[in-house]
Amino acid sequence: MRLYVGNVPYQATEADLERLFSEAGVIVDTVNLVRDRESGQSRGFAFVEIENDEDARRAIRACDGKDFLGRNLVVNEARPPRESGRGGGGGGHGRSFGGGRGRGRPRW
Repeated sequence: MRLYVGNVPYQATEADLERLFSEAGVIVDTVNLVRDRESGQSRGFAFVEIENDEDARRAIRACDGKDFLGRNLVVNEARPPRESGRGGGGGGHGRSFGGGRGRGRPRW
């Protein structure tokens, strides 16, 4: 099961998160601390993979709301990624000629 871990302190590392979950008696498969692409700075959230669903639920109960380096973590089952709406079909990008300003030539 994939878990979302939010409100992660910016100074925390993957090893810190792995240690936190091991203290709850859970072995994690992977920890992915999300970082800014340009600066490499933590963005304050992570995804943790736990193979056993029972262990993942135990981790949620043990770690959600827990004080971790001065911040209360948010831990829950990760939702699947949303469709971004980008690519294909035009989907409302660019200029619009509607919108209640009357008909006729667009005003640029």
